[in-house]
Amino acid sequence: MHAETLQRPPAEIRHADELARLREADTAPRPPGWALSLQAARRFVVGDERAGITRKFVGDPSLIDRALVTLATSRGLMLVGEPGTAKSLLSELIAAAVCGESTLTVQGGAATTEDQVKYSWNYALLLAEGPSARSLVPAPMLRGMAEGKVVRFEEITRCPLEVQDSLLSLLSERVVAIPELPGPDGMVFAREGFTVIATANTRDRGVNEMSAALKRRFNFETVFPIADFDTELELVQREATSLLHRSGVAVAPRLDVLEVLVSTFRELRTGTTESGQSMDRLSTVMSTAEAVSVAHAVGLRGWYLRGEAGTPADIVECLAGTAAKDSGEDLARLRRYLEQQVPRRSGKQWRALHEARHLLPG
Repeated sequence: MHAETLQRPPAEIRHADELARLREADTAPRPPGWALSLQAARRFVVGDERAGITRKFVGDPSLIDRALVTLATSRGLMLVGEPGTAKSLLSELIAAAVCGESTLTVQGGAATTEDQVKYSWNYALLLAEGPSARSLVPAPMLRGMAEGKVVRFEEITRCPLEVQDSLLSLLSERVVAIPELPGPDGMVFAREGFTVIATANTRDRGVNEMSAALKRRFNFETVFPIADFDTELELVQREATSLLHRSGVAVAPRLDVLEVLVSTFRELRTGTTESGQSMDRLSTVMSTAEAVSVAHAVGLRGWYLRGEAGTPADIVECLAGTAAKDSGEDLARLRRYLEQQVPRRSGKQWRALHEARHLLPG
């Protein structure tokens, strides 16, 4: 599998060289079933400049320490926070560091069923041979237990309650019972290294609230938005540059345009201007991940439509689709921001953003 032919290779492919170097140099004790020690896994996520390991997660390093210790105790790890705060990325990175594989993933949703979590059957073989190990189709949870791997459960609170509660016995007894199979094949016991990382965003609380019994089987960690402007700008620049390169764009995004973009996102997200004045905040998600997506779209528009890096007018065009996702009122709030707040900022790109306000639909 060649990373350059994939739209988004998993972390273990994107960072295969770093993982190999960390494994080779890792002399610290490892928890049973782990591919790396806690120290090496931490360096993989937060970076180590001296060892040539890039920083992949921008956040509190102590969060990584707590998350790794939780997994070493074999308890489940629950990452909660606002949408777009890199919970999924963090779970992917940790899984790649701990077991070398991040693709054992259940994507939660209203249509998720128990057989997508545990196992299902090859019905042609089932009819021909009856229940057998050959006709069993293991799902991520069964594979994770049998192979001693980390299983990622994305957006767990979007799943029906009966699907969520199917994890109770797995996390307590560490065994999957397959009553259709006779003998020893009917019980799959978890090997060392098996654990679960789940994610849930705070905007979905109340959709399918987790039971108290299931909550007790997880340690909860909150992933907060990036507080520092320079850190967020650096992240957006790095990620947008990488995405644009993969999309065939030959020029890097302009830093002054990205500064306007990131400032706009932060003010619309918090409802507070740079000078500390209150303003209408948008109800839609204005996360760092959304900022990266908009920066990518701005670069694509600029390059493929005009052969340049993208302008504040492209920001306005792309923001319209972001702001109008959840409420029509958000589009009006965005228009007021461009008309009332943006003119108070100085600089060529801020003036260009204000002049492009007419590009908003409606």
